[in-house]
Amino acid sequence: MLKLKQVNLIWGFPLARKQSSAEKAFKQSEVRRLHNKAIKSTCKTYAKQFVEAVHAKDKALAEAKLKVLVSNLDSARSKGVLTRNAVSRKKSRMMKLFNVSFAASAAN
Repeated sequence: MLKLKQVNLIWGFPLARKQSSAEKAFKQSEVRRLHNKAIKSTCKTYAKQFVEAVHAKDKALAEAKLKVLVSNLDSARSKGVLTRNAVSRKKSRMMKLFNVSFAASAAN
């Protein structure tokens, strides 16, 4: 004779399995991790584009890329993805690179 698996039924429907709080926390942290990873990736992409524009000696393009980068870093800070000090450090380094690279052309 076959043994049937006992399933809890309510009005003919099986009950959903209870999810532990650790499983729920893991799912939530995974969603947050992927979201933060995407934001960090866009910041890195804009930083790379800015550095390429500076190395190409294109002041107008570099200025536009810097503006977008600073905006993106501030957005990441407000969302809690990056810390205040990290954002300040990155902005400072990029501004310094811009100023040093184009200071000679402005003096001439």
